[in-house]
Amino acid sequence: MKLYHKILFIFLVVISASCTDVVDVDVPEGPIRLTIEASLDWEKGTTGNEQTILLSTSTPFFENQQNNGVTGATVRVTNTNDNTEFVFEDQNNGRYTTSSFIPVIGNTYSLEVIYENERYTATETLLPVTDISSITQSKDQGEDDEVLEVNVSFVDPEDEENYYFLRFQGRVDLLPELFYIKDEFINGNEADFYYEKIENEEDNIVEFKPGDIVDIVFLSASEDYYNYLQLLIEQFEGAGDPFSPTPVALVGNCINEDNPDNVPYGYFRVTETVKSSYTFE
Repeated sequence: MKLYHKILFIFLVVISASCTDVVDVDVPEGPIRLTIEASLDWEKGTTGNEQTILLSTSTPFFENQQNNGVTGATVRVTNTNDNTEFVFEDQNNGRYTTSSFIPVIGNTYSLEVIYENERYTATETLLPVTDISSITQSKDQGEDDEVLEVNVSFVDPEDEENYYFLRFQGRVDLLPELFYIKDEFINGNEADFYYEKIENEEDNIVEFKPGDIVDIVFLSASEDYYNYLQLLIEQFEGAGDPFSPTPVALVGNCINEDNPDNVPYGYFRVTETVKSSYTFE
């Protein structure tokens, strides 16, 4: 029996030692791609002249690179209705800016980015957004009738197919709450959307208290941008869920004209927006 125990002990030691071996796993990495963040948002009540486009490159999953801004690109936007051209100047940090943009409701704009001898293009039409009719607070619209929530109402124009994007973000929150909206069931009627936060210590979420401020952005969206947002939000909300579909790299409306296989990430949008904030009482 002593010999048996000795052999068993040596076997367990060997097994335990083998469990400490470092296993190198090759993680497949896609090619580095250009990322285009071109959101030309015209806030109601402003000229909309000052606009910024962000260019960067994608990074490998395990890489800790902080600054991947692209410099040296040529960026311009053209109003295809009257051929007015707006050049975005390189700020040498991935930001490209202009102070001469002219937004015109109903006009179509085309984006052109030339980077490393490849030309990227996209097209969007500037659509109007209806006004927010009211912003209030309550406790009776959400999941918990003891938790403060902010309510945003607007009237959808009748006999039009409209798409919207509604963004809430508390001043102390790192991430916003996003809603993509289609007027299929609200056409011509007043619609109301609420935002509340249910306390969750594990995720460091704290419910709204009197004095908290929420920033609100409401904008028009094209049907293509609506579909893009829908996929983006579904992937974000499904992160960590073992039963959700495997996330894939989302491809926006930007096209590589010279090398179709080198597809860029990001989206080019031109929208009218309404911005506001609400302070809980």
